[in-house]
Amino acid sequence: MFFNTVLVVLTDLAARFLGSAIFRKHFHLVLSVLVMFGPALSFWVSQHSVFAKKTHFLYRIFLRSGWGWTCIFVGSFVFLLSFSIRRSISLSIRHLSRLGVAGGLWVGFCKLLDLLENTTGSCYERLLNSPEVTNGQPLLVLREGASKSECLRAGMLWRGYEVSEDVFLLCLCCLLLAEEIAVFGPYLKLGGFSGGPLRILFLFCVLLLWLWIFLLLCLLAYFPQFPTQLLGGALGCLSWRGLYQSWYRLGPSWYCPGRPGQGLLNTKTNGAAAEDKLNHNQCN
Repeated sequence: MFFNTVLVVLTDLAARFLGSAIFRKHFHLVLSVLVMFGPALSFWVSQHSVFAKKTHFLYRIFLRSGWGWTCIFVGSFVFLLSFSIRRSISLSIRHLSRLGVAGGLWVGFCKLLDLLENTTGSCYERLLNSPEVTNGQPLLVLREGASKSECLRAGMLWRGYEVSEDVFLLCLCCLLLAEEIAVFGPYLKLGGFSGGPLRILFLFCVLLLWLWIFLLLCLLAYFPQFPTQLLGGALGCLSWRGLYQSWYRLGPSWYCPGRPGQGLLNTKTNGAAAEDKLNHNQCN
């Protein structure tokens, strides 16, 4: 009984905060500020910290499979919420299709970014035994005709036009999480059924959101790469705006899955007004 009370209190507070107009209007701006000025934290953090190593378990377990973790928790929450309201598999699949669209966008952009880096890049070999150094670094000799994979397999350096895929992924996952779980607050206000499994899934999604923000700060502070990280963050924000702020506003149809919560929040007479209010917050 005590744990259930704690669960209800925590999820109610989190749902109220994530569904508020202030959070909905300004979260993407806060994320943009973090990406722009986060590298400045490198002047204050210690490079001897455990987070300054790419072998840290948070990077290995979560960052390298960030999209998978996002799909598992957000997909489970969206499916359970939509199915518990309407008991319709087709409606649940329609809401889940937003994850499929975002995943396809993520894979497509990654392939384009790899193509861009391969096209604009060149392979360089370090001259470790050379007596001449520049700024304390060994000289680099250009190697013609090598592809990126061949270059890296040979232990050489590949330099090209790069966009940070990690920052792109984290920004996209943060904005997607904020959009998908924000409907839980209006849903609770309507008196919707909120059993333990649904609240636990929501709480896991909230924790995952804060974990992505923390990992984003770690990347910016301990591994600053300007402007590649800024470009990655900009690409993530533009992807979110193109999907959730443009395409999904067209409403449910054969070519559009609609906004989160659309068709779910009007379970009572005042549900349409709550859904309109949520959509108004999304527009702003």
